[in-house]
Amino acid sequence: MADNLTEQLLAKPVGPTIAPRATNPERDFTRQVEVSGDTAEVTVRSDVQVDESAAANFLREQGEDPLLWEVTGFRASEWTMANGSTGVSTRYSFARRGTVASAERPPLDELFAEIRAQKPAAKRAEGDHGFMVALGDTQFGKIDGDGVEGTLKRAIDGIDRAAELLELHRLRFDIGHVHLAWLGDHTEGFVSQGGSNVWRTRLTQTEQIRLHRRVMLHALLTFAPLAERLTQAAVPGNHDQAVRIQGKGLTRYDDSHDTESLIAVADAAQLNPEAFGHVEFFVPETDELTVVLPVAGTVVAHAHGHQWKPGKHFEWWKGQAFNTASPMHQADLLLAGHLHHEHIDSDGRRLFIQPPALESESTWWRHAKGTTGHPGLIVAVTKDGAVGPLEVVR
Repeated sequence: MADNLTEQLLAKPVGPTIAPRATNPERDFTRQVEVSGDTAEVTVRSDVQVDESAAANFLREQGEDPLLWEVTGFRASEWTMANGSTGVSTRYSFARRGTVASAERPPLDELFAEIRAQKPAAKRAEGDHGFMVALGDTQFGKIDGDGVEGTLKRAIDGIDRAAELLELHRLRFDIGHVHLAWLGDHTEGFVSQGGSNVWRTRLTQTEQIRLHRRVMLHALLTFAPLAERLTQAAVPGNHDQAVRIQGKGLTRYDDSHDTESLIAVADAAQLNPEAFGHVEFFVPETDELTVVLPVAGTVVAHAHGHQWKPGKHFEWWKGQAFNTASPMHQADLLLAGHLHHEHIDSDGRRLFIQPPALESESTWWRHAKGTTGHPGLIVAVTKDGAVGPLEVVR
């Protein structure tokens, strides 16, 4: 069992432990220095504690200037040797100053500290109303604002707060259906802006996906006990496209890391039908970008706002609805992410809801326009095409 939650959540199925070769403690190494490009590691086996300065001196002995390097990691280990004595090793990791390798990386050992699920004690409730949770644009991985840590905390706190609000709304409405809408751009990815966001993205692609997937798992564990029916839907954004070259997506429209994350959660839920047999998951059909499904009699459409120009959501919706083969012509409500601020608009009985982004800001946008983010998510009660009350959760 991993020592902390982060290691548990980042754990992968790896190969078996291979027994090390037999060594002679008297002849084994006492120190090892490895320099590879802009990174270096100094490992010292000694009964005497080695500090950062001593490790830097070992770099000097290899012809490197310690002033050009900075420590990025530290690890100390102890083990029992064959002769019964205690072996001690100390490893310092270095990065060359002023390089990408030396840039501060989010502390992965703490990234998942807020994901420890606390299952609410309430039983599965019944009722003819629906409770919707709309969230999007976490863009996990980027350094803007308060970074990955801040966005993660807001996502987890927002989900937990939404569960609390569900119980409050039940004082007025019989809510039996909870619906979670994942509206795209939950990972930063490396395909945006022609790849120019790479330096400002501190998590690898797989780490971004893993983090988002486990936030989805937290939402599943939180809401599954709270309603007789739980649905989750995810749609592709522009940041989570799996493949894009020269600004163009080269695979199918539904080829998305965000939707694949929900598929993975659905696979996991199938392993425990007793706990999750009442949970349903929805992603776009092959080569599609939208999901439409009923929530307590309200036909809810899901899309990401990169499909229309700002402010043109109803024009896009009308175009989609002109195709009578599209379920969009039946939709009462359109939920969408993308533009990072909350936007609620109506046209007759049809309603458009765009939740704010969960990241704290786009630094590029702040420099261009002066505006920071105002992150949050949106919850709303619905029944038979009517939506309300509605609340922004921050």
